[in-house]
Amino acid sequence: MMNGTLLRFRIMAYVVGCGLLLLVGVAMPLKYAANSPTMVQIVSPIHGLLYMMYIAMTVLLARESGWRSQRTLGVLLAGTIPFLSFWMERKVLRWVQSSPSSAKSVRQ
Repeated sequence: MMNGTLLRFRIMAYVVGCGLLLLVGVAMPLKYAANSPTMVQIVSPIHGLLYMMYIAMTVLLARESGWRSQRTLGVLLAGTIPFLSFWMERKVLRWVQSSPSSAKSVRQ
């Protein structure tokens, strides 16, 4: 069902975005500025697992929505750049809602 897939994608986009901000904005500065690698050692593998889930949700949504590979790749790469996953989540929501083939299942 498109609605469930879209919801799971949106959740993962926010979770991955927040995890990346935590990693880049807090953990990495602590590692290099304060010589404290503990937070990187904790946050990095968690973010990696969450990013893999983001990849899975993106691929499922892309397949259900009939996206071309370039669009799918762009959405996947958005999860690797701080703040971009938040912007891309909104853009994906508009794409899916404006798609004639998925309009019925999203609105239900």
